[in-house]
Amino acid sequence: MKTIHYMNMDSPLGPLLLAASDSGICGVYFEHHKHFKGSAGWQLNPQHPLLLQAVRQLQDYFAGQRQDFDLPLDVSAGTAFQQAVWAGLRQIPFGMTTSYGQLAQHIRQPAAVRAVGAANGRNPISIIIPCHRVIASSGALTGYAGGLENKQALLALENGQAKHGQPKAQHEQHSRNQSSLCFV
Repeated sequence: MKTIHYMNMDSPLGPLLLAASDSGICGVYFEHHKHFKGSAGWQLNPQHPLLLQAVRQLQDYFAGQRQDFDLPLDVSAGTAFQQAVWAGLRQIPFGMTTSYGQLAQHIRQPAAVRAVGAANGRNPISIIIPCHRVIASSGALTGYAGGLENKQALLALENGQAKHGQPKAQHEQHSRNQSSLCFV
C-alpha cells in the first residue's frame, strides 16, 4: 500500500487539501468536494517537497501568473477509462472550454458522453487537471465536484474577469463570452 502525504492550503476559493504519493500529486480537493472520501490513513506532511511545489504553482495560478502546471501526477487510482478522460482534460488550453461530447470524441469514445461526464466528475486533481473547463453542449455550466460557484470562479479567473488573484464567483454569460475548443 502506498503512502499518501497531504497538507492544507488557503486559496482565494477557500481551503484546498493537496495530496501526493511518491509518484506525484494525486489529489486537490475543495473543502466540500463531492467525491472526496477523506484523508484517513494519510500522513499530514506540510513539508513534502512535491506538495510545496504544488502550493507554489497553485498560488501562481490564482495570481494570474501561471497557465499550465508541470507537476508529476499520480492518477493510478482511476480506471483506464477515467485516466483517458483525465488525459484529455489536460489538453484543454487555459481559458478555453469544451463540451462533454467534444471530449468524448477526442478520446475516441463518441458514444460515451455520460461516462465521460462521470469520469470528469471523479477527477481527484481539481484545477491542475482542469475538469472545470468542460461545459454542456448548450454552453451552460453544469455540476462540478468542487461546487458550481468554484467552477464559475475558475473560469472567470482564466478569462481575465478577475484581478489580482481574486476570482469572481459570478457567472456573467460565460458560455457566450468564451470560445469553445474543438480538439484537432
